[in-house]
Amino acid sequence: MGGGGAAGDADGWADQDQGNGGSRGGGEAKRSEIYTYEAGWHIYGMNWSVRRDKKYRLAIASLLEQLVNRVEVVQLDESTGDIAPVLSFDHPFPPTKSMFVPDPQGLRPDLLATSADLLRIWRITDDDAAAPGAADSNNGSVRCNGVGSPAGQQPGVKLCCELNGNRNSDFCGPLTSFDWNDADPRRIGTSSIDTTCTIWDVEREVVDTQLIAHDKEVYDIAWGGAGVFASVSADGSVRVFDLRDKEHSTIIYESSSGGGSNSAATDGGAVLPTPLVRLGWNKQDPSWG
Repeated sequence: MGGGGAAGDADGWADQDQGNGGSRGGGEAKRSEIYTYEAGWHIYGMNWSVRRDKKYRLAIASLLEQLVNRVEVVQLDESTGDIAPVLSFDHPFPPTKSMFVPDPQGLRPDLLATSADLLRIWRITDDDAAAPGAADSNNGSVRCNGVGSPAGQQPGVKLCCELNGNRNSDFCGPLTSFDWNDADPRRIGTSSIDTTCTIWDVEREVVDTQLIAHDKEVYDIAWGGAGVFASVSADGSVRVFDLRDKEHSTIIYESSSGGGSNSAATDGGAVLPTPLVRLGWNKQDPSWG
């Protein structure tokens, strides 16, 4: 199977890390490069780590039509210019999204969340920090040569918890996406094909709030603050929720069919809305999505 590629221009990142603000004046111009990593499978989900002590680190996830899928953590080795895997482990079903804990200062455990049939929280550990038996908790884990790790310390992974929002069954509606709250990292919001959005307190491993958010499948969710999130759905709407008033939501956008013979499907004469699949909230100005 052909592999996918994860690429990025790290030049601007390096300027920011050095406090240069991207300015090239008065100094030697940097050489712009594109760094490429080829996985052994199609790449579906990807997320940057924001920890300052883990620069140029990515989590990537496979899209395989089988139960066992893969998650890899890859990192740029600045000395060689190569992106190499530092950790690889099995994952049930293709992850619809992966995301590192939003913790730039590294004050919290090094956590990675994934969504598929359930929301899973994984802890990335060094050999000397791994709990006894942690290697057995996740069959298929492979510890690769750790890029930039201290001598003798290679990262491993431990499954911390599997979170199911359906209290009446061991199974829940497949999760389409999730978002980790920057302002309050104990909160993760998930979206599901069962029309719900679920807000988790991941420190306590309990549901904080579960809402019927849309009339059809919910495809994505994004936080706009500590208690405000938005979601998009197959019903063609963008809705904003404030956890201080859980009984109401605000519809800020509704799509139309978009025209054309292929999209202007009708059902009893009514034009069907165009499903909305992804959204993002402007982190610099929360009034924009």
